[in-house]
Amino acid sequence: MNVAVLGLGLIGGSVLQALAAGGHRVVGFDADPATRATARTAAARARSGSRWEVAGTIRDAVRDTDLCVLAVPFPALPSVLDEMTGYRGLVTDVTSIKAPVRDLTGDLRFVGGHPMAGKETSGFRAADRGLFVGCAWVLCLEPETETAEWFDLAEIITGLGARVVPATAAEHDRVVAGVSHVPHLLAAALTGAIEGDPLAAALAAGSFRDGTRVAATRPELIAAMCGGNAAAVTEALDQVLRSLQAMRTELSAEDPVAALGPLLAPASAARAAWPPVPGEQAELPVRKDVLLRLGRVGGWVTGIDRERRKVIAMRPETDRNSP
Repeated sequence: MNVAVLGLGLIGGSVLQALAAGGHRVVGFDADPATRATARTAAARARSGSRWEVAGTIRDAVRDTDLCVLAVPFPALPSVLDEMTGYRGLVTDVTSIKAPVRDLTGDLRFVGGHPMAGKETSGFRAADRGLFVGCAWVLCLEPETETAEWFDLAEIITGLGARVVPATAAEHDRVVAGVSHVPHLLAAALTGAIEGDPLAAALAAGSFRDGTRVAATRPELIAAMCGGNAAAVTEALDQVLRSLQAMRTELSAEDPVAALGPLLAPASAARAAWPPVPGEQAELPVRKDVLLRLGRVGGWVTGIDRERRKVIAMRPETDRNSP
């Protein structure tokens, strides 16, 4: 397939390289001339058959392509979409918020997407064509989504080694507020709490490292994804604050050790049960209700049977006996 990737940061650059390695003809574009130059140099050094082109404008990048992947930060999307007026190919994105992006795409043939993968580093130099192997990649199903287009995208994405998770834009935004956006805010708060304390910095070990890794993400990217999903992030953050306040209250109890235990036990059990254990493989029809149910029970799509027009899906162990 002929694909354009607009935005060549960590995720866009990784998509570009992964698609090229998968045999697709790929053209990239980035608004930054230095990034375009870096991407061209990397293309020249890539293995034959895994190379890509880099265009000088958005219109040149999308010309004669069947698919366009939007990989720019959310605030940049309106101007990019203005440059794509009249584009007839299929459009998807990798943005960490879905409903606001969907609302911007107008008459484009759009299927929202979001790979749950990344690093705390950014830019094309951090890109990795293997970044998506084993990752969950949300692919949205809305009332207006053409299932044939969703099916085509699912085939491309599973071909990159990712697990496709069907969900609506609203479901995605609610869930990622808790599992991605609020963790970025918590990481920033924890990191800020030891700023200026060299002894704390010297003693910080694994729990601090793992809990604050994403605080190193570029601040403007964190602000864009949290601010763009403000309502859901506020609700998820309030829930975390209520939990923290309950723990704070128990620290003032006569026996804080005994008082904290019941609050900590459910989280310990939930974390021990994560990630979900794969259960049984199933072949499912390409129907929105079936696919959305798969996502809602924590399942995912691992492959496509184009001849039989079915998806190869994996239900979690907890859903083994469901029809």
